[in-house]
Amino acid sequence: MLNFPTLDGIDLKPLQLEGVDLNLCVKNFVLFSEIDDSAHIVLSRRHIGEAFDYLSKQEIEHPIVLVDDDSFERLHNRFLEIRTDKELSNIEQEQDDMSDDEMSLSEFLHTSSDLLTSEESAPVIKFVNALFYQAIKQRASDIHIEIHEFKSEVRFRIDGALNRHVDIDNRIANLIISRIKVISNLDISEKRIPQDGRTQVKIAGKTLDVRVSILPTYFGERVVMRMLMQSEDIPHLVDLGFNIELTDQLDELVKHSHGIILVTGPTGSGKSTTLHAFLQQVASPDKNIITVEDPVEYKADNINQIQTNAKAGLTFATGLRSILRQDPDIVMVGEIRDGETAQIAIQAALTGHLVFSTLHTNNATASITRLVDMGVEQFLIGSSLLGVLAQRLVRKLCLECRQSDTISAEYAETFDLPLGVSIYKEQGCKSCNYTGYIGRQAIGELFELNDDFRTMLKDSVSDHVIRDKAISCGMVSLSTQLKSMLLDGTTSMHEIIRVGVKDT
Repeated sequence: MLNFPTLDGIDLKPLQLEGVDLNLCVKNFVLFSEIDDSAHIVLSRRHIGEAFDYLSKQEIEHPIVLVDDDSFERLHNRFLEIRTDKELSNIEQEQDDMSDDEMSLSEFLHTSSDLLTSEESAPVIKFVNALFYQAIKQRASDIHIEIHEFKSEVRFRIDGALNRHVDIDNRIANLIISRIKVISNLDISEKRIPQDGRTQVKIAGKTLDVRVSILPTYFGERVVMRMLMQSEDIPHLVDLGFNIELTDQLDELVKHSHGIILVTGPTGSGKSTTLHAFLQQVASPDKNIITVEDPVEYKADNINQIQTNAKAGLTFATGLRSILRQDPDIVMVGEIRDGETAQIAIQAALTGHLVFSTLHTNNATASITRLVDMGVEQFLIGSSLLGVLAQRLVRKLCLECRQSDTISAEYAETFDLPLGVSIYKEQGCKSCNYTGYIGRQAIGELFELNDDFRTMLKDSVSDHVIRDKAISCGMVSLSTQLKSMLLDGTTSMHEIIRVGVKDT
């Protein structure tokens, strides 16, 4: 056996050598990296046969080093990303060159394995794979494909906002939609009714669930694909992005053995992520945790998850009733939408269960009024409700291209801000994909019920009175946090308006 130096647990950067065919090297597991300021050939013992067979036919004069399987796989995936990026630049050209033979249905029946290692020649298959790859790379949560009268458009939802990705010909768009239907096990011949399905894609060794929704519109079908997270991607409580004080308060709140904790906010504000972070915080082998969701967006290995099915009669209410007969310790209800679900959730909290759920309200204290409107008695709310977290996700300005600005008199008056103070506005550059923003910041107001609030809830009391009392007890409102982000240059006035939170 040849004796080569061996390195374990090393994080190597890919090195591209001139005159070396990247595709052939990756295919034969021959990689390159700079070690101690000199180029090295990096091999793995698992693939050493294929590697030496390839090297014996090449004239590559560099020292060889062996690395462990994990280190090699990390470097191999980075080379695959480089190769895929190069291929993407040729996709649009390939679309223009497609012949009728390449558009036959048989092309769609091939199911790819890992997106980075796939070598299919069909341009439509390559384009769909490229969409998933680029969406993941740009941290998109959704892919939208829309057909209009003269052209079609692909858009990615990144950090809560839709960004145009590429325009495509309608003829190509229909082929792409057919491909998506095939990999989602949907009927490609049915174009008159909505269809929902799921598929999985593999990229860099990771499997990603994708929820597919297809809706017929006037000019053709439109597709929305939601990228769903796996259990290893669910953030923990400290990773949600809330400030330290709020994180500590939430940590104490979820330690209760019974009661109900609500998370409120509009669609896309991160409520499901927060609920699953709560579940991961409290999950342990001695607890029975069951959820009922619509749909299951995060697949978690350590909890039991139920997906609602209205056609079969499995709603939040019926699912919750069944869960309570399964001896649960902790229950998560995806959303309280009606009085029946609210009543069952409150009763579950009163009978010794810890219940997590969501509501659609603008702020934390408005949840009291919402539950009362659903028919729950105020004294029951006071007895069972532990706290309500209202949250938003606010886009952060790109630090490389943000521009200084001043607040206009109109906005200063509307948002109760100092007139003429210096702020920043979005601009757009290559670093932020010309959006002006990079990443999002979670903000939240936590309304914790104490004895004073429980006494108040024994009588009829307005939302404004409860809110004023909560703020006087130390609750920092969402609008106050937004103003702070604006004044310290973290976000822009346009984003403040988009999020749309004002103290009332």
